[in-house]
Amino acid sequence: MAFQRADLLHGTRGLSPAKRREVLDLLLGKEKGAGQILRLGIGSSTDRVYDHMPTILPSDPGGPGAPPKYVWDGWDGGQVWLAKEAKAYGVKRFFADAWSAPAFMKTNGSENDGGELLPEWRQAYANYLVQYAKFYQREGIPITDLGFTNEPDWTATYASMRFTPQQAVDFLKVLGPTVRASGLKTGVVCCDAAGWGRQVAYTEAIEADPEADKAVRTVTGHRYSGPTTVPQPTDKRVWMSEWSPDGTTWNENWDDGSGYDGLTVAADIQNTLTVGNANAYVYWTGASLNATRGLIQLADPGDDYRVSKRYWALAAFSRFIRPDAVRVPVTDADPALSVTAFRNTDGSRVIEILNTATTEKSAEFALRGGHDRHPEGYVTDETRSITPADVASAHGTTLTATLAPRALTTIVLD
Repeated sequence: MAFQRADLLHGTRGLSPAKRREVLDLLLGKEKGAGQILRLGIGSSTDRVYDHMPTILPSDPGGPGAPPKYVWDGWDGGQVWLAKEAKAYGVKRFFADAWSAPAFMKTNGSENDGGELLPEWRQAYANYLVQYAKFYQREGIPITDLGFTNEPDWTATYASMRFTPQQAVDFLKVLGPTVRASGLKTGVVCCDAAGWGRQVAYTEAIEADPEADKAVRTVTGHRYSGPTTVPQPTDKRVWMSEWSPDGTTWNENWDDGSGYDGLTVAADIQNTLTVGNANAYVYWTGASLNATRGLIQLADPGDDYRVSKRYWALAAFSRFIRPDAVRVPVTDADPALSVTAFRNTDGSRVIEILNTATTEKSAEFALRGGHDRHPEGYVTDETRSITPADVASAHGTTLTATLAPRALTTIVLD
């Protein structure tokens, strides 16, 4: 909800408090929501134009060693308000990520169009990021995860900044000690490369340098350059920290072959959690306007919203697979079925089965660790959205499920 999308949700285009609450419930509610991580944008803009993110350091203090004159409005494009709402809903992960350093810290003198961080500004930029986290701490929001770069392998016309893998390692040697000395309980993430495969080079560079390796708690990568085909070469936790189908379109369908539909997102989540061995999946973006790739479309202007099937695809995972769950082994011989299974900290188990065939399928699993008399089933397809359905039964240690065609079936055990 970066780039002032939080402001939209607060009502700048006419969304009423009642409708706002409905959208917040959908995005953040534990029982009927879809989100467990809120990603915040650390701004670099000196204005407050919509789609820009204001910086906390709008002017050059006079050089890298000069005392900075930070500015904090307690609002941050609506993100402070949204973070407080998320915290009230029980969200515990607040991931703050910078798309660019302030323009005067960069080789191109602009927040846009790439450019690199000037070496002499490394410490000042590290201090800047820590100060941002401290401002949120003051507001009662702990920044649990802190990123200094977004898509360092790609130059965008908007806020962006390039880092090579070695430059990222060099900066981590400054940022890591700065975060540790701050007293904040914040973990550093890296490096949000635009391509999951291209993130591998950054991960390898970090793993090869003991000091940079010590600085990073979580490896992050996007997957815009293609489907996830490999895990990241690390034992750290790994997040797929941004993706939505390429292009600009609003789509409410579950399965229309467009590549923008709910089935596409469900399949990508399954693939990323298994082939990519990811511990988290962060979607871009929660709610926005017009031809958005987001989960929810807000009226522009007006007091209304629409929900896509992409939303229900994500929610079918996040409502049942809770923080600190672990993925457990599950096998099924049918190539038309994509299957994942998880165990939550409360002992409940969740099986997600995506039937890609155009015909109904049945599946049978041998359960380990207990008998389940009444498994709960939920189906998401063109006409259903996490709709309870009598599709699974257990007899002793055998679980049997009937799977609708081109549908995601969620089964909850124990």
